[in-house]
Formats: sequence, C-alpha cells, structure tokens
Amino acid sequence: MASGKPKKKNPRLASGRKRARQDIKRNAANTALRSRYRTAVKNVAKAVLAGDKDTAVAQLAKMQSVVDSIADKGIFHKNKAARDKSRMCAKVKALGAATASA
Repeated sequence: MASGKPKKKNPRLASGRKRARQDIKRNAANTALRSRYRTAVKNVAKAVLAGDKDTAVAQLAKMQSVVDSIADKGIFHKNKAARDKSRMCAKVKALGAATASA
C-alpha cells in the first residue's frame, strides 16, 4: 500500500513555481505572527488569573499592539481583533473592580 499522504506535484510554469516559493515564505511569516498573538493573549490571561492588576494592564497594552499589527496585515479580520481586545479589556477591568471592592 502507498503511504497515507499523496505526493504533491511541482508546478510546471515558472510563475507557479515562484508562487509556491512565495506561499512557503508567507505561511512561515503568518505562523510566526499567529504565535505572537496567542502568546500575548495567554500572558494577559495568566496575569488576570493571578490577580496581578499592574502586570495585566502592562500585558494588555502589549497585546493590543500585537493584535492591531496582525489585523493591519490581514492575518485576522479587524472585527476579530476588536472583539478579542474588547474581551481582554473587560477581564482586566473586572479584575480592577474586584480588587477595589475587596
């Protein structure tokens, strides 16, 4: 039996080969940016869970910068970026309200 993965064919035309090379580079760049995004979101979430408002606010500012740059590049839709920023802001704000009332 053949292996599970079908063999990819190489494009015949020079323009197709160039497009394949560009796709590999673009995929690597986009993967790195998505990884930065996930890390930034996790850092804010960890700070919120720890209850550390100062760290959460600092990490939130960094996360907003990363999310905006990714939305500008078209990796994520601008509405997704806005939604994620809004949710994280709400969590940090709730953390501040919980510490103020306690």
